[in-house]
Amino acid sequence: MSPSPSSSPSPSSPRRTFLICAGVAVAAVTLGLVSWQATAPADKDAGGFVGSGSGPASSAAPRTDPAAELKALARREPGDKLALGRADAPVVLIEYSDFKCGYCGKFARDTEPELVKKYVDEGTLRIEWRNFPIFGAESEAAAKAAWAAGRQDRFAQFHAAAYADGAKEKGFGEARLAELAQQAGVPDLERFKADMAGEEAAAALQKDQEEGYRIGVTSTPSFLINGKPIAGAQPLSAFTAAIAQAKAAAQR
Repeated sequence: MSPSPSSSPSPSSPRRTFLICAGVAVAAVTLGLVSWQATAPADKDAGGFVGSGSGPASSAAPRTDPAAELKALARREPGDKLALGRADAPVVLIEYSDFKCGYCGKFARDTEPELVKKYVDEGTLRIEWRNFPIFGAESEAAAKAAWAAGRQDRFAQFHAAAYADGAKEKGFGEARLAELAQQAGVPDLERFKADMAGEEAAAALQKDQEEGYRIGVTSTPSFLINGKPIAGAQPLSAFTAAIAQAKAAAQR
């Protein structure tokens, strides 16, 4: 895929943009997971995964399948407002993303719609979004705004508006976020503003961030497909191959 003008790195800082936005390497995820395993409570990790067995002996047993633990991060909550697709789909793509990341926007515009048409609509794929803002206060505000739009069933529409060509260049100040909510068709803007500023939005954002940092995510976009890391806004073919592989493994 050729980068669109709006998502291309600026000439003044190509290395910085690449390092931050190009995506997390597989090694980073693996190292993060090893660190998480070494420090997580013996009977239950921070993500809520109960260890096998019971009692001191079994709960203290070392974890030996990092891939399975990454796969288990799929929440599969039927009422998840930041997810698309069947909760029982055989393949789950988890996306850690930031609304100010140009490569995230490229994925949202060029690749994600194709995955929805090809796999989500026919029941193979579920996409679960994780807010992972790394570009400061406006990134965090946009993340909370997306969550608030989701409370009124307009997350997908807000996502599309915030990732439209040229959208991030306009910033994500308070007035701009309200404008995006209007574009997304959020029916109650006062509720939207209250939800965005509320403790529940902050808690939801913290949950997503802690999950990402715990497994070693350091840049956006980062993906897991049934536990397999995908680094950055790869071509569509990289995602279709990973989805096909994950589906085949799930059917064995």
